[in-house]
Amino acid sequence: MNLNTIDNVYFIGIGGIGMSALARYFKANNKRVAGYDKTPSDVTRALETLGIEVHFNDSIANIPNAFLNYDTTLVVYTPAIPKDNMELVHFKNNRGFSLLKRSEVLGLITKNTFCLAVAGTHGKTTTSSILAHLLYKCNVPLTGFLGGISENYNSNYISKGTEVSVVEADEFDRSFLTLSPDIACITSMDADHLDIYGKAEVLQESFLEFSKRIKDGGTLFVKNGLPIEGLTYGIEDDSDYTALHIKIDNGSYIFDVKTPTAVINNIKFNLPGRHNLSNALIALAMALEYGCNPQELVKALESYAGVKRRFTYQIKTDDLVFIDDYAHHPEEIKAAHQAVREMYPGKTVLAVFQPHLFSRTRDFIDDFAKQLAQFDELLLLDIYPARELPIEGVTSQWLLDKIKNEKKELVSKSDLISKIKASDADVIITLGAGDIGAEVKHIKTALYDN
Repeated sequence: MNLNTIDNVYFIGIGGIGMSALARYFKANNKRVAGYDKTPSDVTRALETLGIEVHFNDSIANIPNAFLNYDTTLVVYTPAIPKDNMELVHFKNNRGFSLLKRSEVLGLITKNTFCLAVAGTHGKTTTSSILAHLLYKCNVPLTGFLGGISENYNSNYISKGTEVSVVEADEFDRSFLTLSPDIACITSMDADHLDIYGKAEVLQESFLEFSKRIKDGGTLFVKNGLPIEGLTYGIEDDSDYTALHIKIDNGSYIFDVKTPTAVINNIKFNLPGRHNLSNALIALAMALEYGCNPQELVKALESYAGVKRRFTYQIKTDDLVFIDDYAHHPEEIKAAHQAVREMYPGKTVLAVFQPHLFSRTRDFIDDFAKQLAQFDELLLLDIYPARELPIEGVTSQWLLDKIKNEKKELVSKSDLISKIKASDADVIITLGAGDIGAEVKHIKTALYDN
């Protein structure tokens, strides 16, 4: 398909973080853009300020007339959209329309670029955000499609040219198999999305298939210990690229990096947590492989400010710390806990967790219980269903009963703030990928007023 022949791009699920980045891309490239989403959000409001028309009622009547011409319109949808969505059904039944998944469009856009892709069940958004920032600061003519809002650019879309692309290679629905990167990494292959894959082994096979999509002469990096061939990276180990001599100075990491050919000294990185240090390391390695100057990269890394909802500080005072994080898998909760304990040893930590998906809760119930039990106090919200219908017996109460922690409680959103304010915890962390993010600003305001 030739995207140059398209005048209009219509998005079904335009408020999704990956979809909205594509919407920004097409708007920047002078296409007429509009779309539907279920509810308004900060993301959709930001799109509207760009002149993108968004509506929130699933109705064919709400589709602007210009987008009903199949000769000039591309329709983009996400697998998270229900199959009975009226607008999606309309476009599917009118076979003249070009109808593509988000991942297929991303594959078309990046096909003729030098593509750097970040894959893995955890760490994609932070790693790709760091990588895009490093390349941007090194004046690489890039377009970055991010899975989160970069604090440096207040956007999930970064553009300084079209010769190079930075993308997240998403394993959900095998989306990453539409990409053919020049440089790629695999950060992790923990079991996830078992509603799609069924078994962890099938998920691992898809990552192996992705590794074979690297262009001839390209480079694949893998986290040390993963069962896939490639250049390895790791923390204080024997990897091809490794972080060494790690120190913490006023909440920041100071470390050296050993590459196959050199050592880069005194690198500063301001995000807490060994998982983030690992993300910074692989982003640095990929930028070096691309050809960036090491000292320019060191300077750029120090200026990296993070991604919203990735260990984002909402309040940071001597008396109280409030952190918000997207963690929704047991390994991500483990990483968030490690970061909190490393930065605030001896402090009392209250975690507020909203489980995401009934199937994920069911598949990892014991792992969730183990990781959540590590916090001093726990407030648990009901499961956020996202694209799923309830599964009998899979509830937050079931999860709560498995958590070995005396200070735990199942709470409603309406009672959440009063329960948080009643706690004497020194550190509060909200966790989850559902709509808990919408509660953060209210929690922050209430804590400031406390």
